[in-house]
Amino acid sequence: MTYRISNPLVGAQPIADTSTTQLNPLGTIVEAVDPTLGAGEFIYLQGLAATAVGSWVTYNASDNSTALLAANAIAPVATAMSANVASQYGWYQIGGKAVGKAKAGFADNANVYATATAGSVDDAVVAGDRVKMAKGASAVDTPSTGLAYFEIQRPFMDDGQAA
Repeated sequence: MTYRISNPLVGAQPIADTSTTQLNPLGTIVEAVDPTLGAGEFIYLQGLAATAVGSWVTYNASDNSTALLAANAIAPVATAMSANVASQYGWYQIGGKAVGKAKAGFADNANVYATATAGSVDDAVVAGDRVKMAKGASAVDTPSTGLAYFEIQRPFMDDGQAA
């Protein structure tokens, strides 16, 4: 994924990079284009331990911190563009065709649900744990990488019971 930021941002950190230095204001949202995946929308946030490329996270709009996606979360959701671990900064995708971690057997065109594995999603229905505004756009590629494509548009979890 070679996203190029399309709206002007002087000195912007590249989308797929992580940095130990904060290079952009936290919460900054940009549009970027990849020749294969097309246009996407990204937010600049703080990292946390165990974040890998494709990790699903919830984020806090007040302090721009992240947490690996977990059951019963109530927050906006994004996917990590880099292994953006604790004390680092990077971009997270919130719109467009995204790459995300999925459990083995995730099906194309499926709804997206939080799982017991923090930072990964599945298509198994769990009441209250649906990631709204996210849909599978491919099956999981292989169990070794555990990544799939998703169509996302500012996804969120609200712990609601409606599927």
